[in-house]
Amino acid sequence: MPSRHEDEPEDGYELDSGSSQLTPSEEQEQALLSEHDVEKLPQQRAREHPISLITRILRPRTIVPIIIGSILAIIALAIALSNTLKSDASKPIEVPNVLESPTVDVGSEQVRTPGDYTLNPNWDYGVGPKRRVYNWTIQDIEKNPDGVYRPMMLVNGQFPGPLIECNEGDTIVVNVDNQAANATSIHWHGLYQNGTNWMDGTVGITQCPIAPNTRFTYDFKVDGQSGTYWYHAHQGVQAADGLFGPFVIHGKDEREQQKIEYHTDRVVMVHDHYYNLSSELLMEYLAPDQENAEPVPDSALINGMNVRDCSSLLHRKCDNSSASLPVFALESTKNHRLRIINVGAFAEFQLQIDEHEFAVTEVDGTDIWPAYYHRLKINPAQRYSIIISSNSTNSYWLRAQMITTCFAEPNPDMKGEARAIINYTTNPTEPSSPSPEPTSKDWNDVVELECRDMNTTELIPIEQIPPPSVADATFYLRTTFEIGAWRLSRGFFNQTSWRASAHSPTLLRAVDGLSSSNTSFISSGPSSTTSTSSLPEDILPNPFAFVNTAAFDATRELVLQTSGIRTVDLLVSNFDDGAHPLHLHGHKFWVLASGSSGYPSPSIYEDGTLNLENPLRRDTVTMEAFGWVLVRVVLDNPGMWALHCHVTWHAEAGLMMQVLARAEEVAKFEIPADVRGLCGKEGLERGMAPSDEIFMHQPDQPS
Repeated sequence: MPSRHEDEPEDGYELDSGSSQLTPSEEQEQALLSEHDVEKLPQQRAREHPISLITRILRPRTIVPIIIGSILAIIALAIALSNTLKSDASKPIEVPNVLESPTVDVGSEQVRTPGDYTLNPNWDYGVGPKRRVYNWTIQDIEKNPDGVYRPMMLVNGQFPGPLIECNEGDTIVVNVDNQAANATSIHWHGLYQNGTNWMDGTVGITQCPIAPNTRFTYDFKVDGQSGTYWYHAHQGVQAADGLFGPFVIHGKDEREQQKIEYHTDRVVMVHDHYYNLSSELLMEYLAPDQENAEPVPDSALINGMNVRDCSSLLHRKCDNSSASLPVFALESTKNHRLRIINVGAFAEFQLQIDEHEFAVTEVDGTDIWPAYYHRLKINPAQRYSIIISSNSTNSYWLRAQMITTCFAEPNPDMKGEARAIINYTTNPTEPSSPSPEPTSKDWNDVVELECRDMNTTELIPIEQIPPPSVADATFYLRTTFEIGAWRLSRGFFNQTSWRASAHSPTLLRAVDGLSSSNTSFISSGPSSTTSTSSLPEDILPNPFAFVNTAAFDATRELVLQTSGIRTVDLLVSNFDDGAHPLHLHGHKFWVLASGSSGYPSPSIYEDGTLNLENPLRRDTVTMEAFGWVLVRVVLDNPGMWALHCHVTWHAEAGLMMQVLARAEEVAKFEIPADVRGLCGKEGLERGMAPSDEIFMHQPDQPS
């Protein structure tokens, strides 16, 4: 679907963004004033005696047209009223097919409240497809979400970004005006983008970044999926600077798929928070001798909110007078849905509510049979819906604790826990004043020390979709961090460490090469693969699914290419001491098996341990430190799709690869001109990870 610029009308509908158009009353007033100026009535006529004026009006040549005009107006009004009364009284009020979000004054202070992420209780799940238009200005703004000031990169001055709420089948149009100092892009996490691969928002893969002082429009249809998703910047680690927000897609059968009825529905985002710009932290992280020592967060937030004690942070600019904890006012005796999203860059969270058990009912957009827990483990990019309730009218702590044992080093400034208040009441309203702190008791069992997923075997999809019984091809991948030239620690899939090109995305190269029948996109069998000589014969790639080392530089771009609709197994072993939440763009996969250490059994395909009946389908799965995971995916969505670790620091260190699915269909893609046009702008590298070459000639480095 071609995209368009903000100033182009759609089907005769033109966006009004702060125009100088007059209101009807202003137009009438302007017309009257203009008429008076043109006629320039003599002063004596303006001062004419009232009796003389009435006499003139009552003359036959004057009064007859007035009477006739009045009669015609009355007849027209009667006809219109009659037609209205004859219409079907049961017909619903028509909703405009184009719905535009209200314009936001980006220069004003945007204060977020928990109510901003409460979903519309009167949402119409069955309304026809709509075109929902959003106007976003991205700017650099200094804010103090928890009291500590820091530079941020925000949508319309809001932190977190605005909620996108839509129905399956809607078209989403986001007009982006990048007024920030750095180039950027927006990725729509978990959305299939079927037919609009170039709208996926992945710098170096599906697009060039949106340069500073540049406008670009994302325009895509949301089809074939529903549930909880989110959006975030996909240039560098800009999401850690505040460029993210929730994205909820309602399905027509949403209430039926959710097996526990709920009264309210809201988004709860948990995330780590840094006080320094991501570009500064990224430079330090990628410098020599760091050995994958990820930046440790300074704080944790819930929906962008927390409160720090400024007296303990005297070296920081801090004012917590406007900071507060989130308060969720819920009606007692009712069920309430919380859509939990980890929008952070690094930390896994353990989330719990004092004295509550809850039901998990959704995972990454897949509705599941209720599974009951009192603690939820959620890694970056993952989403879970939980249902909570209480018969009391008390308040309880919601605690979101970062699992700090997975951090490489301590941070003396860190506050590792964020809290919100669950306030049950018989008359719920989002409170405007601070609520008293709860006196509820925490669970007394030991906090998790390992970074890993929930037990996926306990999370069973409601809609049973078994995976194909046999894969067309199996690829063995290993993730490592290795120290190479200039003592730089970099992430690898096999022998490849990803480096993005700001000016030449792989999708554009693939479309151009495939459409011109370039032979480098045709498999020559196993010789086209990387490091397969040691793999068993039964998992060697075939001509329909292979690693393309001819068209792509395998040291920087590992591309798994398929043709036709293929079922592929990815068996990934983690040789690193850190966990890796792996996210595949454009698809969901089945989690067939996983392990916490060592290697999978050589007989994993024969010993009956694989769940092939109804395994969990999701888009982000976590490998534990030194663990492994086996996923099966049907590559039926044409395009170039990223597969990467969603610890954003790891992805920027190179832990990313790509899947070129259904290459024969990609050859038919017509990339919109404005997408290609992004690549000719200046300043595209601003905000990207630094090139390894900048470290070549630093002091004490080998030349």
